[in-house]
Amino acid sequence: MALDQAVLERFIGGFVGDLGATFSAPLVVIGDRLGLYRALAEHGPQTTAQLAGHTGCAERYVREWLLNQAAGGYVTADEAAEVFSLSEEQAFCLADEESPAFLPGGIMLALSTARDLDKIEARFRTGEGLGWHEHHQDLFTGTERFFRPGYVGNLVSAWLPALDDVPAKLGAGAAVADIGCGHGSSTILMAQAFPASTFTGFDYHEASVATARKRAANAGVGDRVAFEVAGAADYPGTGYDLVTFFDCLHDMGDPAGAARHVRSTLAHDGTWMIVEPMAGESPADNLNPVGRIFYGASTTICTPSGMLGDGAALGSQVPQATWAAMLAEAGFRRFRRAAETPFNRVFEARP
Repeated sequence: MALDQAVLERFIGGFVGDLGATFSAPLVVIGDRLGLYRALAEHGPQTTAQLAGHTGCAERYVREWLLNQAAGGYVTADEAAEVFSLSEEQAFCLADEESPAFLPGGIMLALSTARDLDKIEARFRTGEGLGWHEHHQDLFTGTERFFRPGYVGNLVSAWLPALDDVPAKLGAGAAVADIGCGHGSSTILMAQAFPASTFTGFDYHEASVATARKRAANAGVGDRVAFEVAGAADYPGTGYDLVTFFDCLHDMGDPAGAARHVRSTLAHDGTWMIVEPMAGESPADNLNPVGRIFYGASTTICTPSGMLGDGAALGSQVPQATWAAMLAEAGFRRFRRAAETPFNRVFEARP
């Protein structure tokens, strides 16, 4: 065997980066949970003892945490590594949960799959599915905290305006169903922006629905937002002006059945907005850093969920052509990509 030394070194170098990121991932969650990032943002440059005092943590652990974070570029250290701080950009991504670029939720989501390692390994051997409700509870919280920043940054300002006639309807007063609503972030954000409309979030996961109800009450929109336990293929109601699916259609065992049900519940001039992960038309198009993230999530979350029911098992990287064909068969005459970000495609479907 003749090894190319330069190629070998590049491969090992990439692995070293991944290994460091893996060890550091739990420390990002710890920094978020214990308020270490927030304290750095609020109090400015600090020694390890000062940060420990501001957060009520043990200084020895805080020191190792800071050095790890500085080595990874998540925290800024002075030349002697005695005083640590967050740049404006680091704080924007790590310390502000209302930021559209808040990142720790993504780490929490990814780490939740490690907690389900034994379950996922077993499915590799049996070929059985693994339902959303069967995952560790960190998946539910991590999912909301991962996706919500993107919704904050894009939903009201860009995605809804990209849909024909939808903002005007919402402004005048529309009936909206948000399917697969989880903890209700997308539903609540829309309700806050369009007070004349009424919103119902549906999710088959009862614990998530209970959390969503509390979130709506805390946000002061409980008078026009309801959350109910129901699946995508049997949620109640008809005549909806807008039905939304945020990052969930590809997870379903019977997405075609869900599409037919949506068609039956829409008003004659209603709109179905489908937000899906960014993906190309072939697997080769997705062999990039974003695709790596989505294929990882797909292997551990999306595909196992899609193995249930009729077992469509589409995974997260579904070509637009697949969606177009499925929705046409369900009775949608118009389908287009209305908007996109580096992480999402936003589709508009109409009867």
